[in-house]
Amino acid sequence: MTTETGEISIVCNHCDRDIPAQNIDLHRVHCARNLEKCKICGDMVPKKHAEEHFSNTHAPVPCSMCKETIAREVFDNHKGETCPKRIVTCEFCEFPLPAVDLAEHQEVCGNRTELCYQCNSYVRLRETYSHQTKCPGSVLNNVESSRRIPRAAEGDGNGRRRRDGNGVSNKRLFFTIAITGIAVLIGSLFFQRKPEGS
Repeated sequence: MTTETGEISIVCNHCDRDIPAQNIDLHRVHCARNLEKCKICGDMVPKKHAEEHFSNTHAPVPCSMCKETIAREVFDNHKGETCPKRIVTCEFCEFPLPAVDLAEHQEVCGNRTELCYQCNSYVRLRETYSHQTKCPGSVLNNVESSRRIPRAAEGDGNGRRRRDGNGVSNKRLFFTIAITGIAVLIGSLFFQRKPEGS
C-alpha cells in the first residue's frame, strides 16, 4: 500500500495500523512486546495497563444502593431508572422513598381523602384530577359562577360561618395569637426580675 507522500506502507498484523515499510520490523517487535488488543473493545492498550483499562472501562460496577453488580454500559440507566433502591417521590405527598416501596406506599397514600371546597365533599387523592374536571361546584361547570359568592365564604345554613380553607377559624387564630402574646409578656417580666439582695 502507498501513502499520499509516495511511501510504501504495510499493515501491522498485531495492531492493524499502516506502518511505513522501512519501520515495520522495528514496529512489529515493539508492538508485540508492549501492546495488547482489548478483547472487548478492540483498542490497543499497553500491556502494563491492560488490567487497569478493563477495570476502568469494561468491568461490572457494584451498585452502592442495591449491592448488585451491574454491567458498566447500563449502570447509569440502572441508577436512574431501574435500581429498586433508588429514591423516588410519592406523587400524592412528595415523600421520598425507595422505588421498591413506592407502589405499596401510593396504594395507601392515594386512598387518603381531602375536602373539595368547591362541592364540599371528600375526594381520594388518586381521584383528585378527575374530580376537578367533573366537580359540580367547580367554576368550570357553573355558568353563572362569576356572580355567586364563593362557597367557602357562605354560611353553613345555621347562621354560622364555615371554617376557612386551611381549617382554622378566625376566632381560634385570634385566641392563639392572644395566648402567645401573654406568654411572651409574662416570660419577659419573669426574666427581667433582679434577684433580691444584689
